[in-house]
Amino acid sequence: MPIPLPCLALVTDRHLYPSQDALVEAVAQAVEGGVDLVQVREKDLPGGHLLALAVRLREVTRGRALLFINERADVALLSEADGVHLPEAGLPPSAVRRLAGRRLLIGASVHSVEAGYRAEQEGADLLVAGTIFPSRSHPGQSATGVGLLTALRKAVSLPVLAIGGVTPQNAGECIRAGAHGVAVVTAILGQPRPAASARRLREAMRQAWAGGGALC
Repeated sequence: MPIPLPCLALVTDRHLYPSQDALVEAVAQAVEGGVDLVQVREKDLPGGHLLALAVRLREVTRGRALLFINERADVALLSEADGVHLPEAGLPPSAVRRLAGRRLLIGASVHSVEAGYRAEQEGADLLVAGTIFPSRSHPGQSATGVGLLTALRKAVSLPVLAIGGVTPQNAGECIRAGAHGVAVVTAILGQPRPAASARRLREAMRQAWAGGGALC
């Protein structure tokens, strides 16, 4: 399944919900609302529990949205996910490519043009750039602003998603600056109506994309 553009990505945070069932239901609703990619980012979850969650999320995303697992290529392969997402300080994409071949797409978090260029050279398929705006999920990180998106778009040929404080109000700004999509946590998860929240983000991206966003 290719990466759709513009791409709306959802990053999970199970701590926003009272149970795993509630998280899975929220993700299912978000996919119904137009989420294209779900990234399972549960860094404190033991491997066996992470695999169990990934399998459940594969069930609700199969044929409807891409599923990426944060860092754990082994869990990604075992759960039949589409990809693995690597933090900037984690394994290089080239190492994961040696392990998984072309069975997995590889996403990479980047915080600078240099990191984006390096990830592309090492074989990444997708970049997630931030922190673009002040973010509740990463309150200690300085915001880069949309200038990072413009610079990355000119420096690399990979799709670039904006992350960090993205909302329906500023998602279009990210697209106009050069992003191919956005990645969010609390703009969808924790909201009373995840599907409606996803639709608002999709509409904001669609309008900006139709107006010539992402330098397309």
